[in-house]
Amino acid sequence: MGTSVFYIVAALSVFFSLMVIFSKNPVHSVLYLIVTFFTFTVHYILLNAQFLAVVNFIVYMGAIMVLFLFVLMLLNLNKDNEPLKSPLVKIVGIIAGCCLVVTLVGSLKATAVSNPLLLKNPGLGLIQNLGRELFGPFMLPFELSSILLLTAMVGAVLLTKKEKI
Repeated sequence: MGTSVFYIVAALSVFFSLMVIFSKNPVHSVLYLIVTFFTFTVHYILLNAQFLAVVNFIVYMGAIMVLFLFVLMLLNLNKDNEPLKSPLVKIVGIIAGCCLVVTLVGSLKATAVSNPLLLKNPGLGLIQNLGRELFGPFMLPFELSSILLLTAMVGAVLLTKKEKI
């Protein structure tokens, strides 16, 4: 069951990532990217990495993609823009395509291994274990980083606040 779900989600991931590349409309491209990130979230769940799945869902799908969508709609990129016809862009595209082909061939060779990798600790990606480590030996750095983020947030609010005369 898990293997068939993996292959279905992997096929959807590849399909929607190709739709991101080949879509003419930038808004549709961002929406396809959101679906691609959702398939990555499903992959994280299949890998028993719930924390990464939740972070991917909240941060990438929730915040960053909404920001991309907002910026695209704000800039109105649906106008006819002249594509770059520089030979340098074509060369970089060919190099990137060759790197993609090498990566795909390498991944297909890696899947030919007869024994799959089994985790020695099946609870490796669980949020409970992350919390135990985070609030155990790393409690002081965690609290210091939270104070630093709070200070940066207060500073940003004070910088953007208009002075009343």
